[in-house]
Amino acid sequence: MRIIVVFLLMVMSLLAEDSKVGAENRSAYFPLLKNKNVAVVVNHSSFVGNTHVVDLLMNNGVQVKRIFAPEHGFRGKADAGEHLKNGVDVKSGLPIISLYGKHKKPTNQDLEGIEVIIFDIQDVGVRFYTYLSTLHYVMEAAAESGVRVIVLDRPNPNGERIDGPVMQKEFYSFVGLHPVPLLYGMTIGEYAGMINGEGWLKRGVKVDLKVIKLQNYRHDKFYHLPIKPSPNLPNDLSIALYPSLALFEGTVISAGRGTTKQFQLYGAPKYKKREFSFVPKPMTGAKYPKYRGQRCYGVDLSHVDVKVVHQAQSMNLTYLLDAYKNYDDKANFFLKNGFFERLAGNSKLRKQIEAGQSAAVIRGSWQKDLKQFKKMREKYLLYP
Repeated sequence: MRIIVVFLLMVMSLLAEDSKVGAENRSAYFPLLKNKNVAVVVNHSSFVGNTHVVDLLMNNGVQVKRIFAPEHGFRGKADAGEHLKNGVDVKSGLPIISLYGKHKKPTNQDLEGIEVIIFDIQDVGVRFYTYLSTLHYVMEAAAESGVRVIVLDRPNPNGERIDGPVMQKEFYSFVGLHPVPLLYGMTIGEYAGMINGEGWLKRGVKVDLKVIKLQNYRHDKFYHLPIKPSPNLPNDLSIALYPSLALFEGTVISAGRGTTKQFQLYGAPKYKKREFSFVPKPMTGAKYPKYRGQRCYGVDLSHVDVKVVHQAQSMNLTYLLDAYKNYDDKANFFLKNGFFERLAGNSKLRKQIEAGQSAAVIRGSWQKDLKQFKKMREKYLLYP
């Protein structure tokens, strides 16, 4: 009995302590950077307290030579999909190389003279969040050039959730490069280990990978992000609803870009129910939002309790099925460019929705693949 009590007290103590990001554990990675030429893959989320990791490294004598920036840019203000130019960071004077658009993978020239790459970006645990693809291409380029990669791990705010269709190979793209479900329940450090361990890099190459672990972290521990991870994920609720609402990006339905409730509402001018409405407008991170200046009718989810979303430990198909049912022009509900299929990871989900299948039936079709993924996932977990 005493052993059980002690164990419970230890667990309660762990849950009470704040998680510490990998970048805080300087003694674990600073010695690995001594006298090395270093490149960093970072953005606006790469902070330790009030200090950006670039400043942290340089203030401690690390020889940082260049910055690689992912989608949304180094400062995190660009629109989704917006072309980003290379530049120079005013504060540090370091060159910034964009890893987006046609230049998603560092070239040999980009890595010339570099011995170590530090990757420190906040992920949200959703397959089509493109920082995963940036990680993939950075690891691949590093493996080909003999450069070590150190991932400074960060918590997954959706860390306890594993759900959704598993990506099929024929639908691989920058919004999904790996055979994982829409919600995969891993930190970005654990995910990096899976990319390496499963041989998902080109020609099965392996990179010299080191993950600097989190402290006081569990997958089922709620984690509030102190900095919004991208312009259109402004709060905990938007991050929790993102895996359920982002599929609307492949349809004619707006998920709230151009409002102050991004990924906390959905609608369109032709949505039948009229109790709630919104008008998207140009704003930071959404210069050209869907239905700009037009009144959209739909559903407001901003009152939903974020804890309830997490307790469900799944994505919610109700919103997608509701929008399809209440949209007047069903023949044009899904975009013709195949983007919905790339987000879903298959062509089956669209057909299931069009056939009027229930959420329970659709979810049932995922279970075999999810079971196989969970078994594979176990090999790469660093935290309980």
